[in-house]
Amino acid sequence: MSFDKDKIIKLCNDFSKNTLMQTLDIVFTDAGEDFLVATMPVNPRIHQPMGLLHGGASVALAESVGSAASMLYVNPEKQEVRGIEISANHLKSKREGVVTGTARIIHKGRSIHLWEIKITDEEGKLISLCKLTNMVLPKRER
Repeated sequence: MSFDKDKIIKLCNDFSKNTLMQTLDIVFTDAGEDFLVATMPVNPRIHQPMGLLHGGASVALAESVGSAASMLYVNPEKQEVRGIEISANHLKSKREGVVTGTARIIHKGRSIHLWEIKITDEEGKLISLCKLTNMVLPKRER
């Protein structure tokens, strides 16, 4: 299978319409054979009461990019992905600007994918370090 970066980015952004990703202004920006990248603006809409990036928004970015990345490894006509565990260590606060989530595969099994997602600021400083476990399931009828 050939890798088409632009097609994957477009597919991920199109898939995000009318979802939490669109609500949080998460935009997929880069892709590779073992990674996926998305950005999210930091503004009062995603602040916690102290005026800082809400940890839940960071986790939403991490799960969004990690789950989308798992979709790159499955047959979407026959399989679907479910996040089953996520953990996050918030290391640095942020009040404004943009954060970038980069998901990199740690383990790619037939039924379990494990991702490391680094959330960084514009200078590449680590804001949060997340780990996401996804389960690959047979596709169910909706």
